[in-house]
Amino acid sequence: MRRMKRVRRISSREDIFVDTIVYIVITFVFLVTLYPFYYSLVISFNNGIDAARGGIFLWPRQFTFDNYKAVFSNDQLLGAFFISVSRTVIGTIASLIATSVFAYGLSHKKLLFRKFYFSLLIISMYFTGGIIPYFILLNNLKLTNSYLVYIIPSLITAWYAILFVNFFQSIPEALKESAKIDGANDLVIFGKIIVPLSTPIFATIALYMGVYHWNDWYSTAFFTQNKRLRTLAYILIDLINRSDLTSILRGGTTQKDVAIAMQTFTPETIRMATMMVVVIPIVCVYPFLQKYFVKGIMVGSIK
Repeated sequence: MRRMKRVRRISSREDIFVDTIVYIVITFVFLVTLYPFYYSLVISFNNGIDAARGGIFLWPRQFTFDNYKAVFSNDQLLGAFFISVSRTVIGTIASLIATSVFAYGLSHKKLLFRKFYFSLLIISMYFTGGIIPYFILLNNLKLTNSYLVYIIPSLITAWYAILFVNFFQSIPEALKESAKIDGANDLVIFGKIIVPLSTPIFATIALYMGVYHWNDWYSTAFFTQNKRLRTLAYILIDLINRSDLTSILRGGTTQKDVAIAMQTFTPETIRMATMMVVVIPIVCVYPFLQKYFVKGIMVGSIK
């Protein structure tokens, strides 16, 4: 008995030591990951001229909202915000519908030419025609300089379709068969059985698609020249590539405003404030979808 107690004490001490090391490592990684975001937030609320002196690490030294006032006074930003929000909502919903319906068809093992369709899907993941043929294709389809260039090309994504297929195939066939016995067709089965049971995968892919649409500046830079179609992500990239404050604040501001701004702001603080405007909305959405990531696959029972 004494020997057993000694073994338990030793093992418990080892467990405590290992757990302590794990917690220390996790805490360190968490802080290293979080601090750049926190630092950007702190700088965005600090006076620009004061921030240029350096030495700011944990909180603003001269707290101010002037950076955000300058950002929101830019008329281009408000239009870009509307484009980004509408594109994210419409693009995500349209992509979910198109990709899930396409994947539901592929999930049927008796589908005619199923292997052929799957092969085309896999090939599209690894091989592309390149940027120039892609641009020519979009131009011939009259999608360049159009709002639809943000929606149509990303309707179906091969990798997300494969995830949907694997998830749909994990749902017991007995559910579908019992519904067919009751007279339900494939559309009813998909809408009333498959979709409710697939909430976790829908939420996960919706988050991925939403982040893609929100962060995409590539489409704006290469396929649109219309300033009204610029997105927030493109505005941020544009600000990062600029160096002088006059060009950063040129939208919606007068020369007098710029002269006053040069006594308060710096390009760095304006960039940080713009970055927060771009990042915070998607960060706020994530907690509402996170709960679906840990949900079980089945939320019902076989009839």
